[in-house]
Amino acid sequence: MEKSSSGISLFTALGLIFIVLKLLGVIQWAWWLVLLPIWGTWALTVIALVIYLIYLYLQRR
Repeated sequence: MEKSSSGISLFTALGLIFIVLKLLGVIQWAWWLVLLPIWGTWALTVIALVIYLIYLYLQRR
């Protein structure tokens, strides 16, 4: 049986919650801080890719 993932990630959900709270005026954080969970997901992906590419490079040497 295949397992499919159709939900949103924890970081995306947290980002959406922060956006709603910011728009409602509940929190007074800067926008970069509100959007940090969403950008954090991309940053972790890029970091993992860079580490993998470094690993491949070192294996070829």
